[in-house]
Amino acid sequence: MDGKMNYYQIARKEWQEFYRNGAAPLTQEELDSIKSFNDQISMQDVQDIYVPLTHLIHLYMKEFESLTVSKGLFLHEYVPVPPFIIGIAGSVAVGKSTTARLLQIILSRTFKRRNVQLITTDGFLYPNKVLEERGIMDRKGFPESYDMEKLIEFLNQVKSGQEEIQAPLYSHNVYDIIEGEFETIVQPDILIVEGINTLQLPANQQIYVSDFFDFSVYVDADSSLIEKWYLDRFGALLDTAFRDPNNYYYQYAIGNREDAFTMAKDVWKSVNLKNLEEYILPTRGRADIILHKTDHHIIDEIFLRKY
Repeated sequence: MDGKMNYYQIARKEWQEFYRNGAAPLTQEELDSIKSFNDQISMQDVQDIYVPLTHLIHLYMKEFESLTVSKGLFLHEYVPVPPFIIGIAGSVAVGKSTTARLLQIILSRTFKRRNVQLITTDGFLYPNKVLEERGIMDRKGFPESYDMEKLIEFLNQVKSGQEEIQAPLYSHNVYDIIEGEFETIVQPDILIVEGINTLQLPANQQIYVSDFFDFSVYVDADSSLIEKWYLDRFGALLDTAFRDPNNYYYQYAIGNREDAFTMAKDVWKSVNLKNLEEYILPTRGRADIILHKTDHHIIDEIFLRKY
């Protein structure tokens, strides 16, 4: 991995020994209900990888809270502790959504008094009609397809302690923003922000989205593996989309399957792989933790930022 000199490289067996005091705070049934299409995460992964990761996040949280108290002492006034924001980045189909949902459950059950909420940056994509007007529908997922000003303003409202904040809602069924519907974030103690663009620098802004993060995770794998997972997921989506004419994948589900996969392979190469290589992968070195996956979504190595 490029830039690994900035990280401690830790094998799975070593990582799982760092923190053995916690039990997995969810059942196999719950794990099955939150994992994404074709993600093969196991209870063993929860115990070996995510329980120690939660403990590490807790260490960062304690330092974050201590610094806030110190600021208050310096200013001779009470300074409220802002929400602790965790960013999760990585390619399409790498399993970052499962990582985000799993961390939300583990953190909320480990820290029962903390309000832990989750949001994805998909809601900050421009609506399809705007992308079409700008002639960038084929660039959906690339930096210019996101309303970064709105995302940054949203994170600023979270950090400033605003009581209720509405975020646009995105549907993966219709592949578009749902007009008039919103997701409401209500004073979280911990907010998890998941998306391919969470560590990127906006083209016309002077601030990173990640400047709002207090901890960040990059889910990593070789691009050839991610392509396989992407196509496997595409096949799984076709197996269910034929039931719903409103589903974005319905047209492919009822058509020739070989033609559908030819289209999917082209989308991977011309859109997702290009986006990964040009915009997502270069941000990996900004993460505090890199979870490296190998075959069958197994995390074999963890990289912890040194400084």
